[in-house]
Amino acid sequence: MKLIIQIPCYNEEENLAKVIDELPTKIDGIEKIEYMVINDGSTDKTREIAIEKKVNYIVDIFPNKGLANTFMTGIDECLKNGADIIVNIDGDHQYSGKDIPKLIEPIINGHADIVIGERQIEKFSPVKRFLQKLGSFFVRLLSKTKVPDAPSGFRAYSREYALKLNVYNQFTYTLETIIQAGSNKEKIETIKIESFPNTRKSRLFKNIPQYIYKSTSNVIKALFIYKPIRIWAIASFIAFILAILSFMFLGTNAILPYACSIVTIQFAIASMQSISIQANRKQLEKLQYYIKKERFDKNGE
Repeated sequence: MKLIIQIPCYNEEENLAKVIDELPTKIDGIEKIEYMVINDGSTDKTREIAIEKKVNYIVDIFPNKGLANTFMTGIDECLKNGADIIVNIDGDHQYSGKDIPKLIEPIINGHADIVIGERQIEKFSPVKRFLQKLGSFFVRLLSKTKVPDAPSGFRAYSREYALKLNVYNQFTYTLETIIQAGSNKEKIETIKIESFPNTRKSRLFKNIPQYIYKSTSNVIKALFIYKPIRIWAIASFIAFILAILSFMFLGTNAILPYACSIVTIQFAIASMQSISIQANRKQLEKLQYYIKKERFDKNGE
C-alpha cells in the first residue's frame, strides 16, 4: 500500500522545512511513503526548499490559482502516481506530521473513506473559536455528518474516494467536500490531532467579515450543487406560507399575496427541474469516476 502526502504551498519558505521534517518515513501497513509539494505560484524559495528536502514530487502551478485548485491538482497527481491513500497537510505548519499514522489508520482498516483531523480549538482566539463552532454546526446540519471541525485541512483520503472527489468552488475545498461526502453517504471519521498557533495571516481572506462571506457563499453554492431539489422545495414552501399569511392579513386587494404566489410556483418549478439536473450531475460524476479510474490505474501500474 502506497501513501502520498501532499503539501499545498504558496510562499511557505519559512514553514515548509519544518512540515517536511515532521513527516513519517515508516508506518505499519504502508509499504511506501512519498511526499509531494504543490507549488502554487510561489515567488519565494518554496521550490528550492522542496528540492533541498528531496521530496519525491514537485508540481508547479503558475500563476497562483488558489487553494481549491491546488488541492485538486495534488489529488490528481497523487492518483496518477499510484497513491492508495492520500494525506493533505498544509504548508504553514499548522498541523503535525506525527499525527499522520493515526489519521490514516481508519482507512487502512477499511472503516473510513475520508478522515478529518479535529484541531484543538481551545488554542484559537474567542472570535475564531466561535466561528469555527458555528460554521461546523451548520455544515454538520446541512451535510448530515458528524464532523466537529469542518474547516480543518488536515485530511486523509482513500484512493477510491479520491477518484470521486469534485471541487467546484474556487475559495477552498474543505466545506464543499464534506457536503459532497454527506450527499454521497461516504464513510467519514474524525480524530483529534495536535495543532499549532498560526505562523502567519491567512492568505484565503483579509478579515473576519470576508471569511464569513466567502464561507457562507461556498456552503450555499455547494447546497445548490448537491441538494438542489431540497433547497428549491424549502424555498417554495416558505414562499407558499408567506402567500397564505399575506392573503389572510392583507386581503385579496394587495399585491404581495399574488407576488408570493408567483414566487411559490417558480420555486416549485425550479425544484422539479432540479430532479433532472441532479440526475444528470450524478451520471456525469459516475462517468468521470470511471474515466479517472481507467486513466490513473493505468498510470499507476
